[in-house]
Amino acid sequence: MTKYHRTPLIGRRNLLKGAAGGAALLAAPSVLRAQSAGTVVVGTWGGDYARLLNKNIEQPFLISNGWEVIQDQAGDPERRAKMLAERRLPRGTTDLQGLNGPNMYQVYELGITQAIDYDQIPNAANLLPSMKYEYGIGHIYSGMVPVYNPDLVEAPTSYADVFDPAFGDQLGFIDIQYQYTIVAAALAAGGGVTDVEPGKELLLKCREAGARIYPTNEAFAQGLETEEISIGIMWKARTVQWQDAGINVESVAPSEGALSYVSGFVIPANAPHPEGAYAYLNAMLEPAAQEAFAEDMGYNPTVTNAEIPEELNQRIGFSQADIEKLNDMDYEFMLENDMDLKNWWDREFKG
Repeated sequence: MTKYHRTPLIGRRNLLKGAAGGAALLAAPSVLRAQSAGTVVVGTWGGDYARLLNKNIEQPFLISNGWEVIQDQAGDPERRAKMLAERRLPRGTTDLQGLNGPNMYQVYELGITQAIDYDQIPNAANLLPSMKYEYGIGHIYSGMVPVYNPDLVEAPTSYADVFDPAFGDQLGFIDIQYQYTIVAAALAAGGGVTDVEPGKELLLKCREAGARIYPTNEAFAQGLETEEISIGIMWKARTVQWQDAGINVESVAPSEGALSYVSGFVIPANAPHPEGAYAYLNAMLEPAAQEAFAEDMGYNPTVTNAEIPEELNQRIGFSQADIEKLNDMDYEFMLENDMDLKNWWDREFKG
């Protein structure tokens, strides 16, 4: 389980206020402005994701309708630590927090976020069932898929085709993706998202045959680019980005059902402006906002009424049959077993 550390309150330089006129933030986030529909403070990663939240959600659907939107930018661990530190306060400092699937579950289990009231989100009527959680709501998603160099290997159709010791040192794995790699291997070996022992056995066979381990996603991409490896697994959205960068790589949905990656939002239990949180979530699910994120980031919409151009959908999307077969990680299992899995990965698999 992640260790939480108290972090200092975020300074004004790190608070991005999305408001017409670009006035500087001179008061606490909880202060409502005159003639405003309300305030919403959003905890999020920085970089492109924060920029695109502003471009695709905040400006067109909230700020233009009188909402004051403030981004509280920090890393995922720092923001979760801040939520934990504020848990006993009657009013916290944020209304929403952007997290990945396992961490959305984690903070809910810790009692620091509240259940989502879907009656307050009209656009949730179009939300994919697999993206609708008691504890959070999916914003964008992709899947862990087989990726390969089409000039060097025959196209795989499954995780089982990828986790084949016959590939020797042409098969690559990513160290930071150990959780998803272990579970994907389990699916390849006939196990499941909580039955991972078959996957561990298969991974050891691949490692003994020479499979390479790369520390990061970027290092794995470099291995593909230089043809040091020819096959592995990765998020389909990242594969699209690699293709755009000129790397010769293709991907395919595995017959076992791809493991889904979800980025979404949760509402802190002591959110100061819950009405703002729900307005933001509803705007996030607007078809135009979802379509823009697909175009800008290569991730799939989480609503059924987003219209994605066929050419783009072929690159980023999944067929209806593939969507229905998506496998969710068992977040409770991961919380309970992550330390043991990481120890096995480091000491037996990598070592």
